[in-house]
Amino acid sequence: MTDPLERATSRPPPTLGEGCVRRYDPEAMDDSVGSDFPGAAELWQQLQTEQAQAQKPEPPHK
Repeated sequence: MTDPLERATSRPPPTLGEGCVRRYDPEAMDDSVGSDFPGAAELWQQLQTEQAQAQKPEPPHK
């Protein structure tokens, strides 16, 4: 890698089709493309719970 800016770029995987029917080529997908985030559902639930608690109005103080 001779270009120092090259490492800061990303490239999308190859695509099939054109226009509205353009999509990523499933044959070109491998472990280096996309993301694998097995904890996504748990993180989403945690964030939703925290947001709901933050929006819950506090009872009036007496």
